[in-house]
Amino acid sequence: MSSRLGFSLLALLVLVTPLQAQQASSDRLTHLDVFNLEYTQDPQVSPDGSAIVYVRRYADVMKDMTFSNIWIVNTDGTGHRRLTTGDFQDNSPRWSPDGTRLAYISDREGIPQIYTRWMDSGETAPITSLTEPPMGLEWSPDGSQIAFAKLVPEAALVIGEMPEAPPGAEWAAPAKYTDDLVFRFDGIGEIPPGTMHLFVLPAEGGTARQVTEGNRSYASGFFGPGSFKWTPDGGSLIVSANLREDVEMEMMDSELYEVSVTDGAQVQLTDRRGPDGSPAVSPDGRQIAYVGNDERYQGYQLTKLYVMNRDGSRARSISDHLDRSVGAPQWAPDGRGIYATFVDQGDPKLALFSLDGSHEIVAEGLGSSQSAYAGAPGYSLANNGMIGVLTDGPHNPGDVAVTSVGSDVRVLTAVNEDLFAAKELGEVEEIWWESSKDGRRIHGWIIKPPGFDPARKYPLILEIHGGPFAAYGDGFDIEKQMMAAEGFVVLYTNPRGSTSYGQEFGNLIHHAYPGDDFYDLNSGVDAVIDRGYIDEDNLFVTGGSGGGVLTAWMVGNTDRFNAALSFYPVINWYSFTLTADMAAVSAKYWFPGMPWDNVEHYESRSLLSVVENVTTPTLIMTGEEDWRTPMSESEQYYKALKMVGVETVLVRVPGESHGIWGRPSHGISKMTTLKGWFDKYSTPTRPVS
Repeated sequence: MSSRLGFSLLALLVLVTPLQAQQASSDRLTHLDVFNLEYTQDPQVSPDGSAIVYVRRYADVMKDMTFSNIWIVNTDGTGHRRLTTGDFQDNSPRWSPDGTRLAYISDREGIPQIYTRWMDSGETAPITSLTEPPMGLEWSPDGSQIAFAKLVPEAALVIGEMPEAPPGAEWAAPAKYTDDLVFRFDGIGEIPPGTMHLFVLPAEGGTARQVTEGNRSYASGFFGPGSFKWTPDGGSLIVSANLREDVEMEMMDSELYEVSVTDGAQVQLTDRRGPDGSPAVSPDGRQIAYVGNDERYQGYQLTKLYVMNRDGSRARSISDHLDRSVGAPQWAPDGRGIYATFVDQGDPKLALFSLDGSHEIVAEGLGSSQSAYAGAPGYSLANNGMIGVLTDGPHNPGDVAVTSVGSDVRVLTAVNEDLFAAKELGEVEEIWWESSKDGRRIHGWIIKPPGFDPARKYPLILEIHGGPFAAYGDGFDIEKQMMAAEGFVVLYTNPRGSTSYGQEFGNLIHHAYPGDDFYDLNSGVDAVIDRGYIDEDNLFVTGGSGGGVLTAWMVGNTDRFNAALSFYPVINWYSFTLTADMAAVSAKYWFPGMPWDNVEHYESRSLLSVVENVTTPTLIMTGEEDWRTPMSESEQYYKALKMVGVETVLVRVPGESHGIWGRPSHGISKMTTLKGWFDKYSTPTRPVS
């Protein structure tokens, strides 16, 4: 392990740290700018390609809440305006097939309902009166019906029979019973008892009719609806669902079904171990495109693009040539190809796949988010080949754009231009280096402080992504830009195990995480130091979720960092597997089996196995309603650090789930806590020689 300059010598140097000397400037991002940023989502191009509606998300500084409205812009860039207003959650806009109406979901009357807007008159009305929120909207091909999913509630489980409380008595809340493996889910909390089913609703409003039945949810993966699409004849829905008896232990094993909207009769179309989802029916109704993979219980498995006949026969992959996961398929209007998305080395792309398996890139640099995670970009297709997309970049959280095959991406909006016109953001630079472990090339990005001067020395933050099977890209990231605005150079990277670099690279951490990713990350720090503008006496490390895991792993394997901040980490894989909302996934995919059968495997990868090595002051910060990496994980690490004498602080954020961005002020508290903790352990910057 490397060592830092001794504090006795530091005491002789000049007094203030570079962070304390850094004065906030109005031409840099400030923490309150969290309330000024806006984000674009869910672009939906009209059937004739003349306009795009999209969801625009914003934060209210007085209410400390995030809201969303629906906006519209013509594809020639004119007519940009709101369609809905007010501090509500307006989401999921979907055009009717003839483009005369817009359906969407809004909570403006309390429980979310489906609304319809007539585009010629602007008249708007709710068309449902549901007691549970609808999820997903799909117009029938003739525009007469709308399909959606919602929970069909069931009576809560109770064992035994309580006596009636006497009149006027104030008894405590009743006990909660469950016989489900997953009874809490992150971002939702307590999962309400019931099953997810599909419904169809007359487009003019009325009574929704339940299409699917039974005691199994028509859902795939975790809590939520399965994906579904109408057939062109309007007689059926093609739906992805996991109806297995052992669904709790095989949560990923969904199949595709054709369900009649008339009588609910269904035909199973796929039958293999592994997920099958995101169905898309060809315009002639003869073929179905979908994504999935053969189950191997690996941490990272490529999701492939498949095509099969309508009856499920002749299923075949058309993306075997591409060593990347593919998602969100949609048939081209002429039926001659299938659009789909994938991420390549952190860059989200849209491609058109031909049925013979080749593909051409249609657009790159897609996405819209407040973080640099590279996810599958949203897009939509018009009948004339126009494509609505979202495009972002290092200095742009995301705007609405249009493109088509063979055309450039044309940006239609400038959602944050008013804010960024007066702000200088940190420059983002791509970097590659070789890992000291095995010489593999590792990819990352450097964000430099506004006004960067290469002749100066700057403190460095290594920021690590979660997942662990995920990837960063060069998209806008509010937290990292805020670190740069505070005077830090920020290194963020895609170490081994990151997606979008191929299946072999992703599975280098299969049953071996955390582990050799340490060398990738540590070598990245060395690579940035070699550029000459980093103060080696001011190195810091942070990350969230899987990045919180690796933060603890880094300080358990080196003392080169002045301080660390681990956001919502996993610390003890044994307890995580038995308390998190993804228990079965952890045991089946990330480990070779159950904890009690593989105790040494779980303990050797536990962060408690290296806690005795830690000397770095380490703060842990987690939401109190985080069910993905429960608070108990953070508490274990905090108490272990205390017991071995490491300077540490535990921060618990009330009401927050995984990520700590439910309330904007809590997101700000992540950044102010990081600055305060790293300020505390900063040392005076040495003059440049």
